Amino acid sequence: MALTDFFRINLPYGIKKDEDGAWFAFNREYKPLGYNDSRTRVEYSSIPIATKYKGLTTNRIKKIIANPKLIHYDDKGEAISAHLYSDATNPQSFPEHWDTYFKQIKELSKLEIK
Repeated sequence: MALTDFFRINLPYGIKKDEDGAWFAFNREYKPLGYNDSRTRVEYSSIPIATKYKGLTTNRIKKIIANPKLIHYDDKGEAISAHLYSDATNPQSFPEHWDTYFKQIKELSKLEIK
C-alpha cells in the first residue's frame, strides 16, 4: 500500500515493542510516524524512535486495543505489537470507526515515560 495521504503517513497504524522493551508507533507502511518512503527499509534500532512507558503491559494493551485479534504476542505470551485498526475498520475508509480509533489514541496518550 502506498503512502498517499496524511492519515497513512502521520497517524498511528499500530505500536511495536523493540528488543529493549521500548515501544514506538508506526504508520501504515510499518515505518516510524512521518516517514514517507515505503521503498526504504528502516532499521528501527538505528534511530531513536522508541520509548519505555510506565504501565504499558500486555494487560493494559488488551484494555486499550478494541479488537483483540489485532494484538500480536511473543512465544511467552507478551504483547509485542498491536494494530489500531484493520482493513475492515480503517476509519479513513469507514468513518463509523473514527470514534473507536480515537478512543485508543486517547488511552495511549495517557502513557507516561519511565
